[in-house]
Amino acid sequence: MTDWQSARDGQGSGGDDPVVCGVDGCPLGWLAVFRTLGGTPRHTRRVFAEFRDLLTCAEAPAIIAVDMPIGLPERAGPGGRGPERAVRPLLGDRKSSVFSIPSRAAVLAGDYREACGIALETSEPPRKVSRQGFALFPKILEIDALMSPELESRIYEVHPELAFWRLNGEAPMSEPKKVKGRAAGLGIVQRQALLERHGFDPAFFEAPRPPRVGADDVVDAAAAAVIAERIFFNRAEAFPAEPNRDARGLRMAIWA
Repeated sequence: MTDWQSARDGQGSGGDDPVVCGVDGCPLGWLAVFRTLGGTPRHTRRVFAEFRDLLTCAEAPAIIAVDMPIGLPERAGPGGRGPERAVRPLLGDRKSSVFSIPSRAAVLAGDYREACGIALETSEPPRKVSRQGFALFPKILEIDALMSPELESRIYEVHPELAFWRLNGEAPMSEPKKVKGRAAGLGIVQRQALLERHGFDPAFFEAPRPPRVGADDVVDAAAAAVIAERIFFNRAEAFPAEPNRDARGLRMAIWA
């Protein structure tokens, strides 16, 4: 039995407290925030060049909650997949942070023009791909190539604004994290304060960030780590409650 399986089964790993982690994509790979459970949570963070390295890292997280779509539709309907349609009504002004996932064929396209053409042909109503969404395709495919139904007990899709909604008493955050593509000070401070109420030390956010990691990346990965704890203790909820599966058998749900 692996360390992470022992932790999930409640047996521990050599007497150690279990570890979960939240993950957010960043320019140099993946920012992981590790949350050690038991008593007062303890937190560390580091950047991984490849997502698969999280599965074998020394921290051995029992749960990996990642801000990236898992499960791709063959055709995209109005409002995207079931998860996007389920969470947008909860997020108020933050609903624009939830973008619609196009078809698997569009995500596999080699360039933006091709992706838009395929997306138009495989969506109803027809719609192109946003530049912001297209920039995420390599990371979506990185997880897609690794993911299998067998890994679903360990790897879960999350969304930061749904995570903050959950941690904020099921109320959307009043301030955005970004304005015109740049981190917004008030929105970041608001989220840091909320995370401190959920076990983070203020020093965690004051520490120097890894290269090319933004303040928004840190709070997003930290929020995902708290949701990973909820998943570990079977307190998280899937959106939608009865997820569909894609053609590869992957569950399509956002957890919080």
